[in-house]
Parts: sequence; C-alpha cells; structure tokens
Amino acid sequence: MHKFRAVQSLVLCCAFFSNVLLLTSCGQSANENKPESKSLPEVGVVTVKLQKQSIVTELPGRTVAQMIAQIRPQVGGIIQKRAFTEGADVKAGDLLYQIDPAPFHAVYDSAQANVKKSEANLLSLKSKAERYAELVKINAVSKQDNDDINALFKQGEADLLLTKAALETARINLNFTKIVAPISGRVDASAVTPGALVTANQELVLTTVQQLDPIFVDITQSSNELLRLKREFANGNLTKASSNEARIKVVLEDGSLYSQEGILKFSGVTVNPTSGAVTLRAVVPNKERLLLPGMYVRARIQEAVNEKAILVPQQSVSRNAQGEATVLVVNAEGVVELRTLSADKSVGSQWLVNDGLVAGDQVIVDGMQKIKIGDKVKPIEVAALNNANTAVNPTNP
Repeated sequence: MHKFRAVQSLVLCCAFFSNVLLLTSCGQSANENKPESKSLPEVGVVTVKLQKQSIVTELPGRTVAQMIAQIRPQVGGIIQKRAFTEGADVKAGDLLYQIDPAPFHAVYDSAQANVKKSEANLLSLKSKAERYAELVKINAVSKQDNDDINALFKQGEADLLLTKAALETARINLNFTKIVAPISGRVDASAVTPGALVTANQELVLTTVQQLDPIFVDITQSSNELLRLKREFANGNLTKASSNEARIKVVLEDGSLYSQEGILKFSGVTVNPTSGAVTLRAVVPNKERLLLPGMYVRARIQEAVNEKAILVPQQSVSRNAQGEATVLVVNAEGVVELRTLSADKSVGSQWLVNDGLVAGDQVIVDGMQKIKIGDKVKPIEVAALNNANTAVNPTNP
C-alpha cells in the first residue's frame, strides 16, 4: 500500500514538471516568433494645395510734392515786407513779398508821359499829312514834301508803338514788385527779411511753395522683377488684378498703414543704369498733410492674381549654404527627403513657391529637430496653420 502511494506521487510529480517544461517551451517559442516593434517618430505636416492668391509687391518709395514753386524776384530792389507766415498754407495770387515800388512807379509815370507825347505828335502829323494830300493835288506843295510828311507820320506811328511797349514793360516791372504765390500750397521758411536787397533772377531762393494735396509717391521696382511678371502674364500663370488703375496702400516710416489709398498713375519707360530699377509714380490724397515731401515710405501694390499659387509656412523653410530655400517633405514611402525651392516672395506668414513643390506634397512644419533626411516617419496633418491664410494678402492687414 505504501509502495503504491509512493509510485502514484512519483507519477504526479513527473506530470507536473512535464507541463511546466511544455509551457516554458511554448512561451519561448511565442516570444521568438513575435517581431520587435519600434514606434515611428511623428511629425506635423501641411499638405500643399493649389489656391488663388493675389500677388502683392511691397516696394520702397519717396514722397514728392505734386507741384513745387521756387520763389525768386524778377526785379531788383529792397524788400519792404514779408506778407506770409512761414509754414502756412497760401493760395495762388497771395502776396508773399513787397519790393519797394517807388523807382518803378517813376519809370511807369515817365513811360506813360512818353506815350501821351507820342500820341500828340502823331495827331499833329496826321493833320499835316491830310492837308498835304489835298494840296499836292493842286500842286500847292511838291510831291517830295508830301512824301516826307507821310514818312514822318508813319515814323510817328512807330514811335507811339515803342512808347506803348515801354509803358507796358514799366507796368509789368511795377507789378513784379509784388511777389505773389504762383500756386496754392504750403510755404516754406523765408531766406530774407525786410530790408534785404534782392536782384532780378538771383540764384538765392526767397522761399518755396509746395502743393501737398494730393502728393506723389515715387516707387522703384527692379527691372528683373518687372520682366518676371511680364513673363508670367505671357505664360498665363498670372492674371491682372484689375483692368482699371492699380490701387496702392502706403506704409509709413513707423510701420503704420496710411489711411488713404493711392492710385498708380504710370510706370517709367527707362531703367536706371546704376540701380537697375524702374520708377513708378502714384498719387495719394493728403488732406491732413500727414505726408511731407522727402519721407521714406513703402508702397503695397496688388499687381496680379496667381490662380494656382503654392504657399508654405515660413517656419518650414530654411536656407542652405548657397542661400537656396529648402524644406523637408514626407514622400510617398513615408521617408523624409530634402527639396530645394524657388521662393523669393513672402505673403503674410508664408512663402510663395515658384518651383520645387507640387500639390499633394507633405511639408514638415513641426518635429524637425528629432528627425533627419532618410528617416521613416509618421506624418500628422497640422490644421492650425491654416489661420495664416487670413493674412496672406498684405493689403488687408
């Protein structure tokens, strides 16, 4: 009996160890067959899409007065008074300076007297010529005397014309003693004071009057950019923004936007040989006189519309050693690769891509610090950057 129990216990122990060995073997076999899993790094991407985009160019410019009048005396004399306030607005015809008119009055009076003298002399010669014309018919005077008196009469007519011309010159010079504003505008500081001696057509400018409303903005654009736009128009890649005159917005020196829009009037036809630029001129309202001549400004011009524009966020673009724009993209196999772009124009917080990307490309915008070219990654679409589309047109800040 005791022997039977011992044998039974031995059989149970052997069965137990057999099960344990079998389970261990199965577990090892399962672990050997299961492949090691490694998670792919995640990167944020933006999928490239074609979209309609206004091409807005921001160019440097200078404000220029629409009309400038340099005030110089046309006759010489002593300045009696200055009739304007420096920096004030004046109207065309307003008195600016008064030159002492006394000497010119004397010349005018003398010329007026000479006219009357010539008129009296001509009247006498006319009567005499009429009498001689009757007397010569009855041979009371010789033909020579008649011819002489007719010649004197014609000479008297010429003398009258000369004295009248001298009177007109004296009148003009007398009027020139009143120096008036030739145009309406803002008058500058005065270079002379009452008591100063001035001469006709002197080099020194007495003051300057500038018309500031509206005001011109002279803008410079590179001839290279102008040629590129013309090619894009010719190829059909761009369409004109408007068939009417192009409108511009002015950005002031402090970065603020000027409240009034201007109109681009013309484009120059000559390229500056030094700078390689073409001058564009715009007319901008300036009722508040905020814009002054000589101010540096920037002009935003909507030149065209690209119907198939490609935009990428600026934080996705870097530059290589050659200065070329590059981005990292996730290709169809999920592998990171480097692309070189042609992107020389910023549009809001994005770059406008001319070449290097196509619709459907996945551009990496987040997680670039944990990957390298050739890595296999898991792309995740980033939608938050779509808000940048609200600022793609700098004309609507």
